[in-house]
Amino acid sequence: MAAITPVPRDSNLYCYKGFCFLKEIMSPEFIDSLQDFKIRDDDVFLITYPKSGTIWSQQILSLICSEGHRNGTEKIETSERVKWFEFRALNPDVDYNSCPSPRLFVSHLSETLVPRGLKNTKAKVIYVMRNPKDVMNSFYRFQDISVLTAKSQDFHQFFEKFLDGEVFAGKWFDHVRGWYNHKDAYNILFLKYEDMIKDLRSVVKQISTFLALKLDDEAMDIVVKKASFKQMKNDPLANKETLPENIIDKRFGSFMRKGQVGDWKNVMTVAESEIFDKLFHEKMGDLSLNFTWEVDE
Repeated sequence: MAAITPVPRDSNLYCYKGFCFLKEIMSPEFIDSLQDFKIRDDDVFLITYPKSGTIWSQQILSLICSEGHRNGTEKIETSERVKWFEFRALNPDVDYNSCPSPRLFVSHLSETLVPRGLKNTKAKVIYVMRNPKDVMNSFYRFQDISVLTAKSQDFHQFFEKFLDGEVFAGKWFDHVRGWYNHKDAYNILFLKYEDMIKDLRSVVKQISTFLALKLDDEAMDIVVKKASFKQMKNDPLANKETLPENIIDKRFGSFMRKGQVGDWKNVMTVAESEIFDKLFHEKMGDLSLNFTWEVDE
């Protein structure tokens, strides 16, 4: 087994194989066992770094794949349709191998930790990225409601933790680069959170085409409407309203906060922004990835 190291600024986390995990939920042995998970050709994995539009993407995927979700005949939480792959440690009695096809999973795992059988198969991966300054801001705000992670004194302290990878899921740079550099080994679609903000209908079409699921205009209209930020924030089945109090403290907010591009400007100083820009260029400058950092009012 690889070395396990503590995370100095968050005693609730440990680092294993370059990824930071929550001590109370996932053990190294469980994480290792996931690599032997048997993949089916029609499996779909939605992969994100935390705070990159995960819940939103889950909702879109669920609406595309489930007519019962679109027409409201099935009152099932989005997280039950698009199941958390590594967080099934919270429900060890659930057997994912017995789930009917097609299975829809969501995960924050790095490319090195997903099942080995996901490579070079027909199984599909949808990877959603978000500009890292907004990711950092959203992650910082998320501390208010997260029971399982340590609170930072202020944004500056969190800024340093984020750059050092001392947050759940580790370094953003490593996560995105890992998946992007190995894209040829997977049947993968890359999407950007900001494109979902700018033209949700176009992104829904991309996903449905990638999944080879043909939606008529009426179905497409329903998906776009029910996946709008405003509608989702008021939908307890989509916004994780039923999570227990030992995970989320709903007194201080909800999973879905603003859904904006460029909100990082309200918390990040000019000096911090410049430090980040330099690091971003060093870490990601050789990749053909373009991010939207803000939008015109």
